[in-house]
Amino acid sequence: MARSKQLVKSQYETLAAFRYALRQFIRFSEQAAQTAGITPQQHQALLAIKGFPGRERVTVGELAERLQLCHHSAVGLIDRLVAEKLTARVTSAGHRRHVFVQLTRRGQHVLEKLSSVHSKQLKRIGPELNQLLKRLACVDEEPPISPKS
Repeated sequence: MARSKQLVKSQYETLAAFRYALRQFIRFSEQAAQTAGITPQQHQALLAIKGFPGRERVTVGELAERLQLCHHSAVGLIDRLVAEKLTARVTSAGHRRHVFVQLTRRGQHVLEKLSSVHSKQLKRIGPELNQLLKRLACVDEEPPISPKS
C-alpha cells in the first residue's frame, strides 16, 4: 500500500471548513423539514423519489440504496410516509409482485415547499462551498518537481 502524503495545516483547515459548511447545511435542512412537519429522513425520501432518474417512482430497494438504508428500514420509512399520506404504494401493471412508491399530492406539495427554501439557502452558501471545493481539489495535487542542475 502506498504511503499517503502528509497534509499541511492549511489543508486540514480547508477540510474542516468544508465539513463545517456541510454540517451547517444539513442542520438547516433538518430544521426546515421539522418546520414543515416531517422528519429529515422523510424529506430525504421524498426528494429521492421525486429526483430518481428517468421516473417519479421507486422500488423499496432503490429507495434503500439512495438513502443508504437496510431494506427493512426503508420498508418502515415507507410505512410511515404512507400513513402520513405523503407517498402511496403502487403495484406494477406488468408484474403484480413489483411494488413502487410514489409521491401523493400532499407529498409533492411538502417537497415543493422544502425544495424552494433549500434552493434559496444553496444560492446563499453556494459561493463559499464552491471556493472550498476548489481549494479541496488541490489537496492531493503534488507540487511540481524542480529539475536538478
